[in-house]
Amino acid sequence: MLVRSDYAAHAAQMAELAAEAARGYFRGRLGVEFKADESPVTQADKGVEAQVRAYLAEHFPDHGVFGEEHGVEGLDRKHVWIIDPIDGTRSFLSGHPLFGFLLGHLVDGVPQLGVIGMPALGEVFLGVQGQGATLNGEPVRVSDKTRLDRSILFVNEGDKIHRDHPALFDRLMRSGQTRRFAYDCYPHALLAAGHVDAVIDYDLQPYDFLPVLAVVEAAGGVMTDWDGKPLSLNSDGRVISAATLELHAEMLELVCG
Repeated sequence: MLVRSDYAAHAAQMAELAAEAARGYFRGRLGVEFKADESPVTQADKGVEAQVRAYLAEHFPDHGVFGEEHGVEGLDRKHVWIIDPIDGTRSFLSGHPLFGFLLGHLVDGVPQLGVIGMPALGEVFLGVQGQGATLNGEPVRVSDKTRLDRSILFVNEGDKIHRDHPALFDRLMRSGQTRRFAYDCYPHALLAAGHVDAVIDYDLQPYDFLPVLAVVEAAGGVMTDWDGKPLSLNSDGRVISAATLELHAEMLELVCG
């Protein structure tokens, strides 16, 4: 069996492959379709995932794969790779450079390794359980902030939170020393690197949060659902990331009202 460093080397290669493929489509002429939930899917999403799947089929033919665009194969296997080829398709379509590539390696359903790639920025965040997190090969770690009123808070999917949880949205607007609105994976990557202290996110899929979970935890952070429960393939897509246990506890209190 390969050791974790070997999996990490393969993950880095796939991130490079995905970044090169995504940059080939970015700010170009894209064919766009809309899924049943009206979220857009482009040639880039399908093309990037196809290339990553081809790599996995060559190097790990006995592993399962869970991809956003091309479905699930062997989800019951011990080793499963999870792929979000373009995390932030709406950003990608609008020429906004903060779209990402997400890749996770699960063993018995538990994330052991995660990649947050930012193709337009030339950044690759890699986290391995028990071995720490890196940005382009250099170690990164979360901040030491323990109080929300002294923290930088990012609110992801704020329009959806406002629509479905207006009272929580109002509390969020009065929280943090500094707050920002965003979408997609990059705020969680910034948290892993110590620039952001807390992120609340909403309406995600497993391919959105499980790769990110591996990076945040490897960097020393905490990431759960809104009830404080561990994230899994069956989680409901409501997510909190925090730099410290104390800050995470305060975020849970904020969510509960």
